[in-house]
Amino acid sequence: MLAVGIVGAVVALTAMVLPAVSTFVASQRASNAADAAALAAADAIAGAVPGVPCELAAQVAARNGATLGSCDVVGPVATVRVVVSSFGFGLDAAARAGPPGSG
Repeated sequence: MLAVGIVGAVVALTAMVLPAVSTFVASQRASNAADAAALAAADAIAGAVPGVPCELAAQVAARNGATLGSCDVVGPVATVRVVVSSFGFGLDAAARAGPPGSG
């Protein structure tokens, strides 16, 4: 009987911890996708890679499991916001990239 109680407690604890851990992982994935998307857009602005900055940011965000929410280009600086879905909720993250001293 004690073993059944222990197993039940472990299952209950796992059921409570798993969503929190998954949400944390999704927030990190959103942050990484935002960083990569902003860097891709900044590279396009600087001419290091060919393409339209916000289109490249959207492609990079999608490759990282996110959706581009917004992309703003002001001079040499790109600011992006991405959204990652986790358990039906949207987790967003923002990042900015540009040359040193531009912000």
